[in-house]
This record gives sequence, structure tokens and C-alpha cells, in this order.
Amino acid sequence: MWRNAASVGGLTLVSRLFGFVRDVAMAALLGAGPLADAFMVAFRLPNHFRAIFAEGAFNAAFVPRYAAVLTTEGEAGARRFSGAVLSLILIVQAVLLVGALVFMPAVVTLLAPGFTDTPDQFATTVDLTRITFGYLALISVATFVSGMLNAHERFAAAAAAPILLNVCMIAALGLARHFPTVAHALAWGVLISGFVQLAYVVWDLWRSGRRLVLAKPVLSPDIKKFLRAFGPAVLGSAGVQLAMFADTIIASFLPTGSVSYLYYADRLYQLPLAVIGIAIGVVLLPDLSKKVAAGDEKGVRDGLNRALEGIFILTLPCVAIFLLMAEPVIAVLFGRGAFDQAAVTGSARVLEAYAVGLTAIVALRALTPAFHARGDTTTPVLALGAATLVNIALKIALMGSFGAAGLAFGTAAGAWVNALILAVLLARAGRLTFDQRLIRLVLLAIAASFALAAVVTGLEPFAERFTDLIPAFPDLVPVALKLGLGGAAYLLVMALGWKAISRKSGSIR
Repeated sequence: MWRNAASVGGLTLVSRLFGFVRDVAMAALLGAGPLADAFMVAFRLPNHFRAIFAEGAFNAAFVPRYAAVLTTEGEAGARRFSGAVLSLILIVQAVLLVGALVFMPAVVTLLAPGFTDTPDQFATTVDLTRITFGYLALISVATFVSGMLNAHERFAAAAAAPILLNVCMIAALGLARHFPTVAHALAWGVLISGFVQLAYVVWDLWRSGRRLVLAKPVLSPDIKKFLRAFGPAVLGSAGVQLAMFADTIIASFLPTGSVSYLYYADRLYQLPLAVIGIAIGVVLLPDLSKKVAAGDEKGVRDGLNRALEGIFILTLPCVAIFLLMAEPVIAVLFGRGAFDQAAVTGSARVLEAYAVGLTAIVALRALTPAFHARGDTTTPVLALGAATLVNIALKIALMGSFGAAGLAFGTAAGAWVNALILAVLLARAGRLTFDQRLIRLVLLAIAASFALAAVVTGLEPFAERFTDLIPAFPDLVPVALKLGLGGAAYLLVMALGWKAISRKSGSIR
């Protein structure tokens, strides 16, 4: 499981590095003004729908069912099932795309009502969203193909495909002078990337000896089971996106730049979430599904423990860094050109609030598959419903005093509520028991994170002496110094603690 997760995580990291290159260029050219906010909404809208109908919900319903059909009926049965599902996807996406293009002003009004007070910004947002929305249909089919590949334990192509989105957007920025605005260039880059990503995963499917086929979408028993699982999964994904919709809607009423603050902070927050959380979620679901089918309950519990210990070990140092170094890190990455000090400070406050919920939201990538592997897509929806109420209530309560950072804190609190509910339900059902190895390593990771924080804080006066070493990037050397030595302290404490635990218990493998 961890070998596959490392493969997915490594490719996701490459994608995020390309994404940072893209975002650095975007920040310099777009800044955090009205045009940037318009593009952020246009970029978020198809991604919201993708997350609802494609990645989260679709994988939760399709991968276990496809794997079951493949096991019981072989390649021929899996081909018939996947062909019928593909036909359904194409029908739904065609209807959604036509409806969105026709009613786009109403859609944008719903998503960003605050923009209606500035007609030029509203009109630009509508134009940009009409360009980007076609990306949804393309990436939905690409997600379907990726699900097939994952079920056959081919993870690399699906994990690498997002790299192509960033490459296309970087190329679009280089050609921006040929478009009305930089935002229009980026919108076309997003759409083109949909074609490129789809072609890439279809090529990998062809390499595996399989083909895309269309079949009449008859309501066979397998299709009915898929739809019964897909319905609650959509509601669950929709709940997550509802909270994000709420961020965009509320932020559109906040001072100009708030939508952009959320975006740039989210880019950093998403790095550990993507590299760790997505990698674990993608690999853990088929792994747990096979163990559940084989009746290996001990293997299920062990897999969850190993996933959770990895999540705590890898996310806790990120939490410490985001809480202590948000502003200098954002300044180094984005603080140039049109991205001024106000944008740096605003984005940093949002990142600090997001950091509070980082471990919880990554842990959901392990806890939720524990239900989906058993075909239970309803329980996570109920837990998410309670968490979403907390999330949105806090957003509304905190937006006035804390602006965009209040929205981010609501997201963090909701993630903890969601994770705790799922963990309690799994524990009560006897499907999650925290073994001694997990408990000891979590406590060790907490101690190592405090060591990291102490080093970073203690280095503050010393590191400031190097701010003028590279005048164009005054924060670069201090940030690198604190990250390097703080990370070394974390690793040292983890290594020493691991040895001490191993000697005490003999073996914790």
C-alpha cells in the first residue's frame, strides 16, 4: 500500500511543484484584484462540480463495483459494466454543459452574488466561466478512465495527469499577450488541458490492453448497485463543495482580494493534502475493498492504523510550519509584482486558519474509504452533514471580525468534527482500534513537532540577519534556514524516538 501511495504521492508532488510555478506567475501577472477574483471563480466552478460528480463520488461508487464485477465476471463483464457507466456519464455531462452555457449568468450570480454590484467584473466572470466549464465534461471522462486504471492497480497515469493541467496553464501564461487579458489566456489553458489529460489516461488504458467502449445504459443489477452507492456519495461530495461554495459566496461580499487570499492560501494547504491525503485515499480504497471481500478484518484494522500513523507523522510538521511561518513562506512564493504586502498578509492569515484542520482533513482520506470499501456511502454523508452545519455556522459568525481567515477556520473546525464522528463510529463497530504502534508514533510526532517549533522560533533573531543577502528575495534565506534546521530537528527527534520505542518494545513492526 505504501509503495503505491509513494508512487501516487511523488507524482502528485511533481504536479504541485508545477502548480507553484504556475501560481507564482499568476500572482505576479494577476495579483489579487478584480480580474484575479473573476478567474478564481471561473476556475473554481467546474472544479466544484468535478469534485461533486467526478473524483470523490464517482471513485467511491465506481471503483469497488468495477473491482467486484471484474472479480466475479471477468474482463467481459467489467467491459459491459464500464461501457454502460461511460454512456451515463456522457449523457449527464452533455445536459449539464448545455444548461450551464445557457444559464451561466444565473450560475455565476448564485456562486458569487457579490460580483453583481460590479457589472464589468460580473460580465468577465461569466465569459471566463463559459470557457472553463467545458473542462468539467472532459475531466469527468478522464476520471472514469482513471478509476478503471486504479482498479487494475495502474496508478501512475492518473496521478500524473494533473501535471498536464499546470503545464497547459503555464504555457497559456506565456502566450497571454495574444488574449484579451491574462485571465482569458488562463481560462483557455484550463479547457485545453482537459483534452490533453483525457488523451493521456486513454493512452495508458490502451497500453494496458483495454479500450473505451460504449454500451446501452440498461439498469442491470450492477448499474443499480453503482447508482445506489453513487447517490449518497454525491451528497457527501456535495457537502464538502457546499462549504467551499459558501467560502466563495461569502468572500464575494468581503473586500476585494478575499477570493484570491483563499485561493493562494489553499494552494499551500493543498500541498500536504494532495501529496499525503490523495495518495493514501486512492490506494487505500481498492486495498481495503479487497480485504473486506476476503473477510480479513484484522488486515482492514491494520491498514487503517498504518495509514493514520503516516498521516500524523507527515502532517504535524506541516501544521507547525504553516502556523509559525505562513507570512514569510507566502512572501517568498508569491510576494512580487502585483501581489503586494496586503495580499501576502491576507493570504497568510487564511493559511494559518486552514492549518488548524490540516491533519483532520487528511485523516478523512483514510477514514472515509473504510466505509466506502463496504459499500456504505451513506454514513459518511450523515457525518459530513453535521460537520457542514458547524462549518457554515462558524463562517457566518467569524467573517465579520476575521474576513477570509474566518471562512478558513470554519473549514478547519468542520474537518475535525467530521473526522471525529467517523473515527468514533468505526471504533464502536470494532473496525478501528488504535494499536500501540500508532499511539506511540503519534505522541512521538507531536513531540518532534514541538522541537521543530522551538528551533524555528529560536532562529528568528539570527535568521533576520540574512534578509539582505539576496535583495530580490529578502525572505528566501531566512525561510530556507528555518525550514532546513527545523525539519532536521523534527527528523532527529523522530529517529531517536523510534530507536527508544523499538528498544522498549522489542519490535513495533
